[in-house]
Amino acid sequence: MTEDSVRTKISRRSLLSGAAITGALHAFPLTGFAQDLPANGTGKLKLSMFSKLLQWTDVKEAAAIARDLGFDALDLTVRPRGHVLPERVEIDLPRAVETARKAGLEISMISTEIMSSASPYAESILKTASQLGIRNYRWGGLTYKPAKGIAEQIHEFKPQVRALAELNREHNICGMYHTHSGPNMIGGPIWDLWLLLQDLDSRWIGMNYDIGHATIEGGYGGWQTSARLAKDSMRGIALKDFRWPSKTKAAPPDIHASAPPRAVYEPEWCPIGEGVVDFRGFFEIVKQNGFSGPVQMHFEYPEFGGAENGDTVLRIPSQQLIAAVRKDLTYIRGVLRDLNLVA
Repeated sequence: MTEDSVRTKISRRSLLSGAAITGALHAFPLTGFAQDLPANGTGKLKLSMFSKLLQWTDVKEAAAIARDLGFDALDLTVRPRGHVLPERVEIDLPRAVETARKAGLEISMISTEIMSSASPYAESILKTASQLGIRNYRWGGLTYKPAKGIAEQIHEFKPQVRALAELNREHNICGMYHTHSGPNMIGGPIWDLWLLLQDLDSRWIGMNYDIGHATIEGGYGGWQTSARLAKDSMRGIALKDFRWPSKTKAAPPDIHASAPPRAVYEPEWCPIGEGVVDFRGFFEIVKQNGFSGPVQMHFEYPEFGGAENGDTVLRIPSQQLIAAVRKDLTYIRGVLRDLNLVA
C-alpha cells in the first residue's frame, strides 16, 4: 500500500468515499447477482457510452454529455490514461460513481486492463467496484503464440482464467472478456473463448461480445453462429461498425517479382449503420438469447480527431463529436425500438 493510500484510508476514505459506497450498497445489495435479472426490470436493454471517447474531459462533463445525448449509463475506463487510474481506484472510483449518479447515470461497468488475478491493482479494482455496486468489468487481451498449438494454449490458459473467476466470485463481480479480431487474438473466432470459459460459472466470468469484431472474423454466417454459441457466456455487448475498403499492395517478397500488385481488404471503422454489421439480425439473436447485460456503444472511427483513441486533448469542435455520437445512438435506438428492446 502506498503512503498516499494509507493517508486516504485514515482520513478521506471514511468521510468521502465511505458515504458514496454506503449509498451504493443500499442501491445494489450484494445478495444475488444483478445480471441474472432483466436489465431494468422490464426486459429492456440499457445503453452505455464507452468513456474512452471522452477522456479529453473529466467525469463530471463526460456524464453530462452522455446524459444529454440520451445514454442510460457510462462504461467507465479504469486503466492507465483512463478516467480513473488503477493506482487511485480506491479514492477516485467512488467519486466518479457519485458524480455519474448525480447526473442521473449508472456506471454499468468499468473497462480495465486486467488479464489475470495477478494483474497490477486487480484486487483493489474489483473490491472497490463491487463495494460501489458495479457488477461488471471488462478484461482480456490474451494472445496466442504462433509456434504453439491452439488447443494446447487454450488448455494452458485455463488455470489463469479459473483463478480470475474465483477472485471475481469473492468480490461478487463478473469479468467480461472483450472480444477482438485479428491474428493471434484469443476470442477472435469466439469458439476458442467459449472453450476457455467452459465449466466456469458465467455469473463470475464470461465474454463481452463485440459484434463489430465478430463480424470481421465471421462476416457471412460466422457471427450468427458465434452469437448463438455465446448465449450462456455473453454477459455484455459492444457495438461498432466497419467497412471493407480495398487497398492495393505489392505482392509479398516471396512471390515472383513479376507478380502484379494484389488487392487486400482491411477493416475500417465507420459510423454505425454505414458499414456491414447487421445490427438488426444481431439483436434478433440477442432477444432470442434472453440477454440482459450492459450494451456499450464504441466510437472508433477517425472522424473524432483522436478522441476515438482515448486522447486527452480534443482536436475537433465538441459539437461535431456530439453530433456524430447522437447519429449513432439514434440508429441503435431505432433498431432496439423496432424489436421492442428499449423503452
